[in-house]
Amino acid sequence: MKFVELETPALLIDREVMVDNLTFMQNYADVNSVHLRPHTKTHKIPTIAKLQEELGAKGITVAKVGEAEVMAKNGLTDIFIANQIVGKSKIERIRKLTETIEISFGIDDLYHVKEIEAVFEGAKKKAQVVVEIEVGENRSGVIEEDAFRTLLESIKASKNVEFKGVFSHDGHSYKAENLDECREIFIESVERTLRFAEIAEELCLKPKVVSIGSTPSLMQNYEIPEGITEIRPGTYVLMDASQANVIGTYDRCAATILTTVISKPTAERVITDVGAKGITAQRRTKGITKTDGLGYIKGFDDVHISDVFDEHAIIYNKEFRDQVSIGDKVEIIPNHICPVCNLHEKAFLISNGEVVEELTVECRGKLQ
Repeated sequence: MKFVELETPALLIDREVMVDNLTFMQNYADVNSVHLRPHTKTHKIPTIAKLQEELGAKGITVAKVGEAEVMAKNGLTDIFIANQIVGKSKIERIRKLTETIEISFGIDDLYHVKEIEAVFEGAKKKAQVVVEIEVGENRSGVIEEDAFRTLLESIKASKNVEFKGVFSHDGHSYKAENLDECREIFIESVERTLRFAEIAEELCLKPKVVSIGSTPSLMQNYEIPEGITEIRPGTYVLMDASQANVIGTYDRCAATILTTVISKPTAERVITDVGAKGITAQRRTKGITKTDGLGYIKGFDDVHISDVFDEHAIIYNKEFRDQVSIGDKVEIIPNHICPVCNLHEKAFLISNGEVVEELTVECRGKLQ
């Protein structure tokens, strides 16, 4: 069927644009002699994760144990959880996963080591942990070198915990004022990550993995220094309005939300049938990813979602209002695709205007 015949709201993915995005990032990793381990929290779809591996990805990244379980159930066998996992029951679930797949996960504190050590007592495999390094995002991760050394000594003294490497996320690149600052953030983040890898090696714990990742910087073809072993971009697969602002084009945006015009109550206002529950109410307000409004109306110059209610998108634009009729369908390029995918039960893969496959967003809602 033609995609415009779908009931709305509907999450659409342009197959050719997506595959081009996947190929671009895989080629970038190959040229720089690093592994690509894409973060699948962007799409949450095992079918796409398997396609990423088929095109050359070393494995995948997830954010939650629940996502790892779903991906493993669907045949993904090399998974990294890029997050600190706390709680006996969650670590027990990871222990169970180690029986059938290769899985590692993040830590940044002695508490993590002690808890993991206890839960993995008697396990056939040691827990594979990757230490997160704070590189400027002001989120999680080890900050002080002495604290890192203490953490590594704790791992060395453990029977059931094995140090696999270090990872970082230069998420503050999203707020870089320009591409020069984005490059500076990338370089500083990489250098800091490599410094902590060097400390580990000094303590006779040579990292098997030195992992970095953030789509804004990795879309710029920056040279990746020797010592980095893998990259973990996520948004690159589908892109969104904020990432389009970084690269200066919407042409790489593979995902859109199909929505129907349901009301035109004033000479300027247009209402469509998707709101915060389908596109979120998220804005990007700073730096190179800054966006206007809450989503861009594809194919219309400078037309954006002005506001949203739970089930309504509000657009104030007289010219747009005069161009569309009630019943017309338009596509929205969301500001941030990752939470948008989590709002939809399924996505429709589109090629040349036709629906070619219906994909279940199987990791939707897997927040634990």
